[in-house]
Amino acid sequence: MPRIYKLNRQDILNKFFWSLIFLLLMIVFLYASHTSKSVTNNPITNNMEINSELTSSSTTLTQPRIMLVAGGCFWCVEADLEKLPGVLSVISGYADGTAPNPTYENYTELGFREAVKITYNPTLVTFEQILIYALKHLDPTDAGGSFHDRGEQYAPALYYGNTMEKEIIENLISDMNNNGPYDVPLAIDVLAESTFWPAEDYHQDYYKKISSKLKYSYYRRASGRDDFIRKYWGNDTGPTLSWRKELATGSKVYQWTNYSKPDKSVLKLKLPELAYKVTQEEETEHPYSSPLDKNEEVGIYVDILSGEPLFSSRDKFNSDTGWPSFVKPITTTAVTEKMDKKLFSTRTEIRSTIADNHLGHVFPDGPKERGGLRYCMNGVTLDFIPKTDMVESGYGDFLSEL
Repeated sequence: MPRIYKLNRQDILNKFFWSLIFLLLMIVFLYASHTSKSVTNNPITNNMEINSELTSSSTTLTQPRIMLVAGGCFWCVEADLEKLPGVLSVISGYADGTAPNPTYENYTELGFREAVKITYNPTLVTFEQILIYALKHLDPTDAGGSFHDRGEQYAPALYYGNTMEKEIIENLISDMNNNGPYDVPLAIDVLAESTFWPAEDYHQDYYKKISSKLKYSYYRRASGRDDFIRKYWGNDTGPTLSWRKELATGSKVYQWTNYSKPDKSVLKLKLPELAYKVTQEEETEHPYSSPLDKNEEVGIYVDILSGEPLFSSRDKFNSDTGWPSFVKPITTTAVTEKMDKKLFSTRTEIRSTIADNHLGHVFPDGPKERGGLRYCMNGVTLDFIPKTDMVESGYGDFLSEL
């Protein structure tokens, strides 16, 4: 006769506990799979592969990206950019020439310039934020070199890997020229990416090696770089532009620029329950629940509270995730980014600039030909203004964005 085992109370409690843990882990996994659509990507081996493999379905959201920047002496540029959170590594080297295997002895005569290759986590820092940070740590007004290093091999340059990155660079330069601290227009080169050749080992991490850091420190002080940075930026050397917030909240006579957010007790009465929970408590609507997900009408998407313009139908695409998705905001100042460390992962939260409402998150798995980003928004946070109503509703200035 088979032996019958009886479970005591402790056995039953243990089984219940581990079953509950398993169920919670499954819920977290299913949620993550809905909110972050993955795509396939081969490992990035050099900068010629930048953003060129970011579209098939197995890439993780933290797949590193690469970009190039030239700002004079690569020892200094490397030292500055390695301090930016989200940057994974910076390699000093040579760009723009056509001959193979340049060296420190011949790179100038071969037509190269000193540059750095930056590998970064796009969920922690964006392409534009790195550009802003880099521009604040070099002299973008000098086309003839950098500080006391003269010649084209030291001239500053920003590089793009696709049309979206080129547009971001050009818009940023225009923004700097219109609102920045410099007395003359920026003279920095904007170039398509070229093959990048790493410099010799002794150039890497030059600023912190025991054998060279004293020489580096003396060189840097004598170059005038830090004096220039202090003169034009003071302590404002981070990856943001202070005037953008001021422009977004101040000067133009739009109805949303003077919006003042009510207390939460008022918002609870004003907003539907789900809209309140998403915009104010950072919850997430169910996928495929918003009619805006499949909306194909021409127009703009605005903040549900302030009415500030956020996204254009021109930049909307079908992501098959169940949430309205866009490749970029309608303007560079329309939204702000915030690091989100909930759900056992790090993501980049997107908020409206003026109303400061939670909108959703941005992920690096969008259409590669349009920059590779997916702004995944909760439909309940948005109002849609069709093109036919834009002038009457006060959005006529944004017709050019459609």
